[in-house]
Amino acid sequence: MHQDVTIDVGGSPMPSYLSRPDGEDPKPAVIVLQEIFGVNTEVKRIADLVADAGYVAIAINYYHRTHPNLNEPYTQEGLQAGFAAASQVSIESLRADVAATVAWLNEQPFVAKGKIATMGFCFGGTTAYVTATVPGLKAAIPFYGGHIHQGLPNGDPAGLTATKDIKIPLLLFFAGQDDYIPADAVAKIEGALTEAGIKHEVVTYPNVGHGFFRESASALNQTEVKDAWDRVRGFLHETLA
Repeated sequence: MHQDVTIDVGGSPMPSYLSRPDGEDPKPAVIVLQEIFGVNTEVKRIADLVADAGYVAIAINYYHRTHPNLNEPYTQEGLQAGFAAASQVSIESLRADVAATVAWLNEQPFVAKGKIATMGFCFGGTTAYVTATVPGLKAAIPFYGGHIHQGLPNGDPAGLTATKDIKIPLLLFFAGQDDYIPADAVAKIEGALTEAGIKHEVVTYPNVGHGFFRESASALNQTEVKDAWDRVRGFLHETLA
């Protein structure tokens, strides 16, 4: 079952894509956080994948205040348009969006109240990290978040500044051939999480690049995609049980 829904965030309507298993029995939920390109076919594919695994999935458009219809192709021009949209959001607005989504999910009869995680990709991976401080979340899964170790496009400080306030377990994925996130940045992120005493696992696949989980790249990365998805399902089962 899937449909478009709207979540109110302080008077601003946030378009979202809901995908969930058949039936009305309450299920744990996963907030899917878009790549920098918007809530596109790929993001909806991932939401459907999460629903197929037995979870309620909702992909939110955190560009809703300025770019509510952003859906860019995976081109250099699309990347530039995505960065322009990303420069209009802040850590504060991202947290407001996720908090509103947590509240909305907890009101739905088909959601197991209080059993909610996030999973984000690219800029959404950074979003998953900085919003891991939002009350009501049980876990977060950032995939190759390029602004965890560096400042956000709008000028906010690096996502790492949120580390001290994170209270939930994290499962983080990185790519060894990622031009955006060098190995020393991954080490810095893992070191910060360890120092803060946060339960976490960092998984790096040495032979793939940024966006390796994307459908257009997955045919080349079958081993890594399967392993990552198996880890995601195990992590969700553990943290949302």
